[in-house]
Amino acid sequence: MNRQATAGLLAALTLLAMPVSAETMYIDDMLKAPLRAGEGLQYRIVHKGLPSGTQVNLLETSDSGYSRVRTGDGQEGWLPTRYLSRQPIAEDRLKRVSSQLEETRSSLSSVREQLSTVTEERDQLANTRDQLENRVSELSAELKRIRSVSENALSLERQNQTLRESNQQLKKEVEVLTAENERLQSKKESDFMMLGALLVGAGVLIAVVVPWLKPARKTDNWV
Repeated sequence: MNRQATAGLLAALTLLAMPVSAETMYIDDMLKAPLRAGEGLQYRIVHKGLPSGTQVNLLETSDSGYSRVRTGDGQEGWLPTRYLSRQPIAEDRLKRVSSQLEETRSSLSSVREQLSTVTEERDQLANTRDQLENRVSELSAELKRIRSVSENALSLERQNQTLRESNQQLKKEVEVLTAENERLQSKKESDFMMLGALLVGAGVLIAVVVPWLKPARKTDNWV
């Protein structure tokens, strides 16, 4: 009884003196590790056995080959240090690696799907780019044609302007010629009238003068 009380007192003192942070350890590859109240087989078992792979916090390690640990539910005790490992057991590591492998496969599958989607989008973008390039070529050709038509239209406009100016000049010349023709026609009529008057006057003059110019007949004295 005194031995158990002493062990309990030592455990309490050790608990008070334990460090603030404890190293995480794992029960090594064995069936079960019994947890005892002290450093040795003579101490009572406080836990029938921690399963292999159980995560515990290492509180201290003794030269006797025992280590004091605390379980996840707060229970403390001693067990042989050789039962502890700083790495999870092979089975747990295998499970973890298998889980990571499965996650990697899932991620790889997701990446492949994303790659497929990106490839499809790239192909669609390439197709759209080709269509846009063709459209740009068509628009460039149309713009070139419009510019050519515009240049021709400007040339035609300049020609039309020149023709309009020439037409206006010709109209002015026609008006001048028409006025000159009317003046000449009026002068011609005036000349004809004057010539007619002269001819009439000449006829009258001839009719008056000619009788005076005839010689007088001699009188026959035979009677």
